[in-house]
Amino acid sequence: MIKNVHGNTVDFLGEAIVAGRYSEGGAIPPEPVLCEELGVSRTVVREAIKSLVAKGLIHTGPKVGTRVLSADQWNWFDADVIAWQAKAGLTAEFIRDLQDLRCVVEPAAVRLAALRATEKDIAKIEEAYTGMKKAVFEGGDYITYDLRFHQGLLAASHNRMLVQMSKALSALLRTSFELSTAKKDGPLSSLPMHRAVLDAVTAHNPVQAEQAICRLIDSAHTDIEEILTTRRRLPRVNRPASELRAA
Repeated sequence: MIKNVHGNTVDFLGEAIVAGRYSEGGAIPPEPVLCEELGVSRTVVREAIKSLVAKGLIHTGPKVGTRVLSADQWNWFDADVIAWQAKAGLTAEFIRDLQDLRCVVEPAAVRLAALRATEKDIAKIEEAYTGMKKAVFEGGDYITYDLRFHQGLLAASHNRMLVQMSKALSALLRTSFELSTAKKDGPLSSLPMHRAVLDAVTAHNPVQAEQAICRLIDSAHTDIEEILTTRRRLPRVNRPASELRAA
């Protein structure tokens, strides 16, 4: 989607803050400097500042100017903040925070999905699983279908707040799937675990569904910790997803 001048200005400043080009507690350049640097009007800069205040990245006040807040005050459920962090590069702390969130949210969501999923919901998850399976055995975009599988589960919970949280979880899920595709036979070994989740949801068995998703999350957690402890470079989720080769 093409953004307007306001959106581009918010992106520029937000990315700069998240990437650390404006340090925590430090001031961002005054309006006249930003106007000249970005080639925009004062009105655009002021509206962008308001947007960043709403996202928890900065604070404005008399005599103190506009200053960058600490990362623990940022709105990590904001899709833009997630995107800026992904572009700056995922950190171990960020990934572990999201992994913790996934452990809390996804089992509960899948349990609800097993109780509430409609035939249409299940068909969408089944379609995503079919795409994953085809990618494993014939090659292709496994990660996109894996992401659709998990987003489909959250949507099937029919809880609007859980669906909104999927935006924050997407960065972790994408990272997890990048790691699993890099691991030898990772996608192949994960297929039965995904199938178990889908079968339990289809059978409307909440206990089995929750147990199945927990096994899948634990497997992803093991992969992530292996990468973090060996200090291998983390995948860049703002780049196109890696594709599997045909077996």
